[in-house]
Amino acid sequence: MIKFVLMVNRQGQTRLSRYYESVELNRRAALEADVVRCCLSRKKDQCSFVEYKDFRLVYRQYAALYIVVGVTDSENELSIYELVHNFVEVLDKYFSRVVSSGAIMFNLDRVHVILDEMIQNGHIVETNKSRILAPLTAIDKMADG
Repeated sequence: MIKFVLMVNRQGQTRLSRYYESVELNRRAALEADVVRCCLSRKKDQCSFVEYKDFRLVYRQYAALYIVVGVTDSENELSIYELVHNFVEVLDKYFSRVVSSGAIMFNLDRVHVILDEMIQNGHIVETNKSRILAPLTAIDKMADG
């Protein structure tokens, strides 16, 4: 099961966080800082899967952005690694260049919609890019129309 998804910049600032398990707000900042420090301190030639406390971290770097996913031991790390790549491809398709965090920062509501279409209650529910983007496409058509 997926516990959380974080999107952070190179400086370690959280740009997006989505939790699928209850974590108290005052503990989230410390958890995020520790998780980000753990991933950002690793070298490029090290594995993108990290044992962390009672769960695992799966992360990928895209230009200045890191996407970190916390998962239970029963989750397949490679499937999460591919999910992260699919998430970035969907963002890239919708925003036309996701490497700049500006598009994400100014459209967090849309990024959350995309993430919610892909993951619900900590489980992957959709990977098809067109189906993931269908709600946003409909919203955009109504806004233009």
